[in-house]
Amino acid sequence: MKLVRIFSVVLAVSVSWASAEVLPAVAYSDGVKFDNSFNEAVFREGVTRFQSTYDIDVVEVNPSTADAFESALRDLASQGRSPIVAVGFSYAPALTAVAPEFPDIQFTIIDSVVDLPNVQSLIFKEWEGSFLVGALSAMRTGGAPLGFVGGMDLPFIRGFACGYAQGAQYVDDDSQVMVRMIGDTPQAWSSPERGNELALELVERGAEVIYAAAGGSGVGVYRAAEDSGTLAIAVDSSQNYLHLGTMLTSMVKRVGVAAFTSWEQAVNGQWQPGVQQLGLAENGVDWSLDIFNRQLVTLDMEKEMTQLRERIIDGRIRVHNYASNNQCPVPLLEG
Repeated sequence: MKLVRIFSVVLAVSVSWASAEVLPAVAYSDGVKFDNSFNEAVFREGVTRFQSTYDIDVVEVNPSTADAFESALRDLASQGRSPIVAVGFSYAPALTAVAPEFPDIQFTIIDSVVDLPNVQSLIFKEWEGSFLVGALSAMRTGGAPLGFVGGMDLPFIRGFACGYAQGAQYVDDDSQVMVRMIGDTPQAWSSPERGNELALELVERGAEVIYAAAGGSGVGVYRAAEDSGTLAIAVDSSQNYLHLGTMLTSMVKRVGVAAFTSWEQAVNGQWQPGVQQLGLAENGVDWSLDIFNRQLVTLDMEKEMTQLRERIIDGRIRVHNYASNNQCPVPLLEG
């Protein structure tokens, strides 16, 4: 019994010491913190949850432009902050430059791979979640045209469109997805007016559901869907509460949970560098059903979605990752 008590004391001291040494930080992507997307998901599901769970403050920085990413990471590392979570693939060049300068600092990047010994790379199988929301769209519309508005024109974003089209065609062979990209610079993530224009163009061409993977620009897409009486699908965080009756669902990427887990691993002495890929099986992506979109999803549709989800997890359905070869096995309509 005495040994048990001694062990408990040592364990408590060890955990306390580990917690005291963890000085977490987050560097948000450029754009506003409360963007109804990536940044906000990390804040709400990562920062606030970690602070309330462990009573450890997370230092936050929000560079206004990508040019400031490198200095933001270097400043945090110079303060001894660790782990530092960099939000978004745009941080990859900055992190590649800064991480070797601070070999004892733990860095985590979301949505990109930086192969360095002190970097943890968290990437998501967004094509799996996109497959599900594409299937739901086809169930809801019965084969009507579907739309997709992407932010910056990258293979990574085209992967959302490809997964979406695969899911739609799995449910209905006649389903077609029309694709529009906002631009080829980082400004594409914060151009809601352009998102609105492209969404209205897709509506004119017959799209009955529009899926947006466009960061802050998605706000314009959702507004266009509401104004035109069509449906929209959000991405990253659940935005079903926006424009009630318009948001069919959200393809959630649990980036906030990923950030929380990275900091928690550090507290428990379990943080490891390397690549971690998070899909449906890992609870990294999913579709969202709640009180806000319940009236748009029938019980039969929900049942079918549950079955599709299980088939992807157990391998009976294999969703192609566009970024693996920059090709999609089903056609995407552009132009």
